[in-house]
Order: sequence, then structure tokens, then C-alpha cells
Amino acid sequence: MTIIISLLLLASLLPHLTFTARVNVGIVNGTEAKPHSRPYMVSLQRNWQHVCGGFLISDEFVLTAAHCRERSETLTVVVGAHDLKNKTEGSVRIGVMSYHQHPNFTVEPVMNDIMLLRLDKKVTQNEKVNWISIPVKEEDIEVHSVCSVAGWGRLNINGSLSNRLMETHVKIMNNTECENKWAKYNYSASQMMCTYGDGGSCTGDSGGPLVCGKTAVGVTSFGDPDLCNSSELPEVYMKVSAYLAWIHTFIGNVY
Repeated sequence: MTIIISLLLLASLLPHLTFTARVNVGIVNGTEAKPHSRPYMVSLQRNWQHVCGGFLISDEFVLTAAHCRERSETLTVVVGAHDLKNKTEGSVRIGVMSYHQHPNFTVEPVMNDIMLLRLDKKVTQNEKVNWISIPVKEEDIEVHSVCSVAGWGRLNINGSLSNRLMETHVKIMNNTECENKWAKYNYSASQMMCTYGDGGSCTGDSGGPLVCGKTAVGVTSFGDPDLCNSSELPEVYMKVSAYLAWIHTFIGNVY
């Protein structure tokens, strides 16, 4: 079983990112977001096709998952979007000046799955485009807190990507419980966190934020390879507060 899971984890990082250990998690049992109600959300795209989510944390930096970029490929970021197929809604495509995968990111096991993208131009802040706060210090979110995730990923494990931004509520899982469920797969309680609930992430939502209150506390990373929103192997997020020192070496202390 360990070998099978390891192969699935590796497969998740192939160029088309069709899988999140399934390292590339759409929203299941969710609802369509109110257009532009999450102005920090970005669509990370390869060849004009959505591959991952991400979120603005300043006027020129996007936080996302490290596995969303394969080797030295070129990605673009779309800001101000709701319906990715709507060419008249005013979304803006921006190039990436530089890619900063965490230096200790590994594929097998998946560790430090976090990446900063520096945009080649600063975004213009408006009602459709804005950044979201990140934690100011390292801390754990209270267990059972109601938070949310959003993305343009699959609506079920075998479904198609969603053109429109979807969202759902999730609750923070006890970290010891999550660690026990993922114990065989090198879960790190210090850098990861899990959620549970009726809805959750699926393939295509990796890199998007786990939002509690008005703060992005996690980066969507991986989950059960065979079932979106699994109760046995819950969705895993990189804990943003564990990476504050690394993040601020690039973006400075902007808060």
C-alpha cells in the first residue's frame, strides 16, 4: 500500500497535474461564490488552461503550492476572475517575474509544499482585485473553527474543472487526529493542518487558500488520491504561519 501511495504522490507532480496525493486539489459539495467576493483569488495557468489556485498576499506576490509548477515551465496568473470563460468580466492576465519554491520542498514525501510568485507588474487594487492578510505570528487555529476554501477545480473526483469559482465551508481538524490518519505518509504537524466537513477540495484547487475569518491560514496541498473530501485521509494544507520568516524574506514586512 505504501508503494502504491508513493507512486500516486509522484504521479501527482507530472506535467498535467491530473491528480492531488492527489497532490492537486475542485470544490465538492460547495456552491458558486458570489462573483468577485474573493478578490484575492487567482487562477494559475499553463498554456491558458487552469492548473492551480493561488492568492494575492501583496500587490506583487502570489502564494501557492510548490507542486503547481513543473520544472522550469512558464505559468501565468489571472486576477480579478470569476468565470474563467468570460472574456468580458475584466480579469487581467499577468506574467510571473520569478518563482520561489520553498528550498526544502520535496515530492516524496510531500513536504514544504509552498511557493511564492513575484508578478512582473503590480496589481491595481479595486473591487475585483485585492490581497488577503496572512497570519502575523505562528499559531494554531482553534479546532472546529469554521473556515472556507475556494477554487476552480473539479466538482468530483472524475468530473471536469469548474469555469466559475466555487466555495465551501470546512472545519479545522484536531492536528493529532489528522497526524494519526496520515501517520504512514510523513504528515508534519508543525507545518501542516487538516480540515473536515460536508464539502472540501478536489483536483484543481491546489495552491488556493484556507481562509479563517479574513486571514489566509493555509495553502491547499494534498488529499486522498482516490476520493475528494475523504474522511479517512482528509485534505492537507501547508500552515502559512509556519513559513512567515521565509515569506517575509521576499515580501518584507508589509503589514
